Amino acid sequence: MLPQSADDLDGILDAAWRLLAAGAAGDARAWNRPALATVRADGAPSVRTVVLRAVDAQARCLRLHTDSRSAKVAELGAEPRSALHVYDAGAAIQLRLDGAVSVHRDGGLVDGAWAASRLSSRICYRVEPGPGTPIPAPEHGHPPAGGDPDAGRGRFAVLLFAVTRLEWLYLGADGHRRAAFDWPQGRLSRQWLVP
Repeated sequence: MLPQSADDLDGILDAAWRLLAAGAAGDARAWNRPALATVRADGAPSVRTVVLRAVDAQARCLRLHTDSRSAKVAELGAEPRSALHVYDAGAAIQLRLDGAVSVHRDGGLVDGAWAASRLSSRICYRVEPGPGTPIPAPEHGHPPAGGDPDAGRGRFAVLLFAVTRLEWLYLGADGHRRAAFDWPQGRLSRQWLVP
């Protein structure tokens, strides 16, 4: 069955932002964990699942958290253009978002995000060595027991994904729909696409 707004471009865009916001709030599991694609130093793509932490539809900005030692931080430092992908099988809706990511390690934004993070999340930033480092056994990748839960704050980074394009796709037995939304020079341009 088609989503209620599937024939209305403005309704589709509004619904897309609402789904993303529900994901960031933890109310819509499928929308909470998009895949982030970056470009490795050798030019190859690199994709991983991230957790959507906040959505600002007015600013067209998504907030993610990461360990500043992760490969994605280095990749985004060299090439900030990236893409996010999320698919909700139950709703048969896919979103593809293009944008540029800025990495933030200090300041009020980062301090606030750190303070609002759950203790279990903050503890993960205490892991030694950094993400992606080879280890001899799986338990070597666990945070040390005890200690100061804020000891990993220096490794915490906020990623702000500034959306420049949002592509919506509905895959249904009753007919597919596809639409694209772009913001050249900050102005919204929208159009239907062949699914």
